[in-house]
Amino acid sequence: MIEPKSYVFQTEAGGWRIVGTRVSLDSVIISYLDGDAPETIAKNFPSLDYELVHGAIAAYLANREFFDEYLAVQDKRYKEALEKQAKDPNSIVQRLTAMKNTNAVNQ
Repeated sequence: MIEPKSYVFQTEAGGWRIVGTRVSLDSVIISYLDGDAPETIAKNFPSLDYELVHGAIAAYLANREFFDEYLAVQDKRYKEALEKQAKDPNSIVQRLTAMKNTNAVNQ
C-alpha cells in the first residue's frame, strides 16, 4: 500500500511550511490567490518543484476555511507588528532612518 504524501506541516511556532523547504505556506497561498499559476510560483520559489506547489495548493483547497482563517490571523499579527514597529522602532531601524534622512538632505 502507498503512504499518502504530505506537502505541508505546522511548525512548533504555529506557522505552516512546505515540506522539505523553508517556504511558508502563506507565501504560496497568497501568490496563488493573487492569480499566479503554479509554474510561476515554482519559478518564484526555487526550492519548490511543481509537485510541491501543486501539493501545497491542494492542501489549501482541501482545507480552505481553516487556512483562510489562519491567513486572517497572520495578517492581523503582521499589521500589529508594523504598528508596534512604527511606534517604537528598535535601534537598528532608528539608525537606518537617520542615515536615510541624512542622505536625502545631502542630495
